[in-house]
Amino acid sequence: MSDTKRPPHDHSRFIRCLGWVATFTAFCMYVSYIPQIMDNLAGHKTSPLQPLAAAFNCTLWVIYGLKVKDLPVAVANAPGVLFGLAAMLTAL
Repeated sequence: MSDTKRPPHDHSRFIRCLGWVATFTAFCMYVSYIPQIMDNLAGHKTSPLQPLAAAFNCTLWVIYGLKVKDLPVAVANAPGVLFGLAAMLTAL
């Protein structure tokens, strides 16, 4: 069935589900900073630049998501702010 013949409710439900699946995968991506943070704390320092850039980028997306009331965008990027900053600070 093409998108033009699909009832509008099905499309909006699909988009809502897609948003939350993307939120979950983004959360997993930012939680993956934990091993880097652990390595940094163990003395195996990594570059702080990438996590700093991620934290800055995620901060902008959280602000955007809150302003336009797009909760999946805000929730998906909130862990990136926290874990990005933690990875950056522990790398110093």
